Amino acid sequence: MSEKLTVLVTGGAGYIGSHAVLALLDAGWPVVVIDNLSTGFDWAVPAAATLVEGDVGDQALVERVLREHGIGAIMHFAGSIIVPESVENPLKYYANNTANSRALIDSAVRSGVRHFIFSSTAATYGIPDQVPVTEDARQEPINPYGWSKLMTERMLKDVAFAHPLNFCALRYFNVAGADPQGRSGQSTEGATHLIKVAVEAATGKRGHVSVFGTDYDTPDGTGIRDYIHVSDLAAAHVDALAKLIATPSESYLMNCGYSRGFSVLQVLDAVDRVTNMTIERRFEPRRPGDPGALVADNSRILATLPWRPRRDDLDAIIADALAWERTLAERG
Repeated sequence: MSEKLTVLVTGGAGYIGSHAVLALLDAGWPVVVIDNLSTGFDWAVPAAATLVEGDVGDQALVERVLREHGIGAIMHFAGSIIVPESVENPLKYYANNTANSRALIDSAVRSGVRHFIFSSTAATYGIPDQVPVTEDARQEPINPYGWSKLMTERMLKDVAFAHPLNFCALRYFNVAGADPQGRSGQSTEGATHLIKVAVEAATGKRGHVSVFGTDYDTPDGTGIRDYIHVSDLAAAHVDALAKLIATPSESYLMNCGYSRGFSVLQVLDAVDRVTNMTIERRFEPRRPGDPGALVADNSRILATLPWRPRRDDLDAIIADALAWERTLAERG
């Protein structure tokens, strides 16, 4: 492929979005970012990308950006991602995730954008009947976050049928770690992801780590998750983009994970091992909307894309997250 399309990355100042921007730039793609900076940071967007501060639901703004920059593809990360918050405030999630996605897809169609990559989630599966979970598993979310993402998947399927747009929905399992070169990482205050919380405890930002639920039907009673390094996840988006361009009449739904799960206690043991310290654990009741085990069957993405995991080592994921946490601590 000679000239590369210009890619619009929504939410590109956030955790996963900023890593996707780095991966795109590293591979030579021109990048424009739209982010309202509600949870993202302008410093997370490299100077080589163009940052437009605004909301993806602002169709006049989005369509101006699509037109002025000659956008050929969209990677859509903007949205709200905290499962317990979605249970407490569902309308926020249906506004930020579903309604804004509808507006963005409409803008894409009206502006002639042909390729769309969507940041979806394993939460669309709810409590799976079988683990590892395949893409063909029943999708019955157990929280508004999962529903808000599943509705967007449905919209994309219908739009791809009716219009000349193809899409790839990547269903993330548990994303963790940070850019190994120290260029970005998870920086949002009040994060709820286990590895982020644990490395905050290791650097003194928190006094303990809460373990939510010890009575799941798992070997040690704590929840099992498939942890994927954020840089591997970002690389999958770049490969998915190339696939969409090469196969303009095809769309894709793919899990992003390693097909291997770790329990909460196993992760905390690994954090203790990497940091050479013991983090205090406090055992608390289950959180609403949390399944006992979520592990990806990743055979489809391995068969469809040239993507291969490069950082699928739990200790390495934790080490990168810890290094980023120390960088944040130094910044104050």
